[in-house]
Amino acid sequence: MGNEAIAVGALVAGVQVVAGYPGTPSSEVLETIAKRNPGGVHVEWSVNEKAGAEVAAGAAYSGARSMVTMKQMGLNVASDPVMCVNYIGVKGGMVIYVADDPGPISSQTEQDTRHFGKYSRIPVFDCDSPEQAFQAVQDAFAFSEEHATPVILRSTTRVCHACADIEVPELKPPAPAEGFVKDSRWVIFPGLSYRNKQKLVSREESFSDIFSDYKGNTLEGSGPIGIACGGISYAYVREALAALGEDVSQQFTLLKIATPYPFPARLAGKFLQGVSRCIVFEELDPVIEDALIYELGRSGELNVPILGKRTGAVPAAGELSAETALDILRKEAGKVDAEASAVDAEAGAGARSTDSVRTDEASGMTASEPGASNPCSAPDLPVRPPVLCAGCPHRGSFYAVKKAVSQAHRQAVYHGDIGCYTLGNAAPLNMVDTCLCMGAGITMAQGMNHADKNTLNFAFAGDSTFFASGITGTVNAVYNQADMILCVLDNSTTAMTGYQPHPGMGITMMGKRVDPIRIDKVLEGIGVPWVRTVDPLDHEASVATVREAIELKGVRAIIFRSPCIALTKPQGSCRVDTDRCIGCQRCIREIGCPALSPLRTAEDGSEQKRAKAVIDPALCTGCGLCVQICPAKCIEGKEDVR
Repeated sequence: MGNEAIAVGALVAGVQVVAGYPGTPSSEVLETIAKRNPGGVHVEWSVNEKAGAEVAAGAAYSGARSMVTMKQMGLNVASDPVMCVNYIGVKGGMVIYVADDPGPISSQTEQDTRHFGKYSRIPVFDCDSPEQAFQAVQDAFAFSEEHATPVILRSTTRVCHACADIEVPELKPPAPAEGFVKDSRWVIFPGLSYRNKQKLVSREESFSDIFSDYKGNTLEGSGPIGIACGGISYAYVREALAALGEDVSQQFTLLKIATPYPFPARLAGKFLQGVSRCIVFEELDPVIEDALIYELGRSGELNVPILGKRTGAVPAAGELSAETALDILRKEAGKVDAEASAVDAEAGAGARSTDSVRTDEASGMTASEPGASNPCSAPDLPVRPPVLCAGCPHRGSFYAVKKAVSQAHRQAVYHGDIGCYTLGNAAPLNMVDTCLCMGAGITMAQGMNHADKNTLNFAFAGDSTFFASGITGTVNAVYNQADMILCVLDNSTTAMTGYQPHPGMGITMMGKRVDPIRIDKVLEGIGVPWVRTVDPLDHEASVATVREAIELKGVRAIIFRSPCIALTKPQGSCRVDTDRCIGCQRCIREIGCPALSPLRTAEDGSEQKRAKAVIDPALCTGCGLCVQICPAKCIEGKEDVR
């Protein structure tokens, strides 16, 4: 079966981690991999498609080849990480297998994944038969790994459930993953996203050129009537041409598109130059049709009528069939009213040509004029990277984990998330190694664990994020027996976006008091066997709790609970006794609090050899973290932790 062919092709390609959520017509892929697992492949039903995509991304970051499977409706659920992972890229090949359901036969809606590929700027491979699908998944993994990009492999119901004989080599366990290498490229920040967006746009042309030479994209025949198609429609067209007979079929030139995005423009241009008119067969939407119209407009020379869904020549909804293709091709070959068909084609092409001109004009009107400048000038502002606030409890959480890992002499990967605590990536904490999308740290830690059992994985999530999308990932971890440490940084608010309430706070947006949902009880209810709560501003207790967690296996959770400093009144500030300060600057070098800075000049005005620390009382909130880590005990102030 087509889905089985994709599964076996993935095993031949050396896939190491496979996650997914069941949905017809995609389900048999993951089931087949589990059944034919040669050993060394982690396979899981994730709790939903978002979790599965994040597990696959985490594995791909560590150099493993990974795949996530879903139907087209599931892509909506997975779109959060899928839209982000392309901006980051991957290390091992990552294939996102999506099975579309024309008809729809067993879905709420028809939905064409090829649009999503273009929308997300992720290359798309399309399947037209079980035999081709077997090869396409291997090509997709190779392309993904070579170009460090995720790839969408798209299929449709009839390919998923069609059957064919395929010779399969002996399946062997995959080679071990190389392992995760820490680098700033894995943390998605606005500046990086801006630069990577430019790369995504600029690579489209080179990918298009590569795909023009890809063996899956073919030109067949040399007749004056062009047929463009892809996916299962290619099989329908081949069957229809065979029914027409050799004499009639010679009137056609057949273009098969196996990589609808980026579109193989050079090959399509060659095709259009050799035909007088073209009919397009595809499921579900006019993706190939629109791409050919664009190529016509771009060339400015060719006048080839394009018939398809836009003109009504091909049904706009539902599945196609060999019979439908046969009827349409008979008309085009002159078996019915050829003259009327030619008139319709010319009218349709003319309408589209006008639309193209309007589109170009509209885009031209919105384009910025070259050389335009702002008449108001101002000096460049100094660079001020965002940092955790002075007194932020997240600083204590990160520092405790960092110290505990160091004391345990372990190597760890720290998976961050979206929120204030993303700023834990900055020096000197350097505690965010990956950041993809909200809730993804929890599931990416699982994927990396499944790909590399020797890595100690921490996942950080805020209290609001835990309720938003962290519960799902935690359920996934327990169910699929991951080995990871979840750190919930509970500061009793949604701080990054303006201190909005969430279910753990006991108050609604309408101001109504309700029973707060306790995170520790949720974790226990999910089945996390080891849950501890600690104040991150109690450094010694926090380090001891993390050390205990490190020595265990399975899913364990630490709730670092301390309110956001913006919600609590400062308890006075700390001060440094400069006479006792030894100038080690440990408080500055290790926790990075903005209230701390080196004092270069002594009270007598002389330059100090070892600059002593100084605390800005306007910034210090008296959290006491620096008091606890000072080796000279020279910092005074509020020593009682909250």
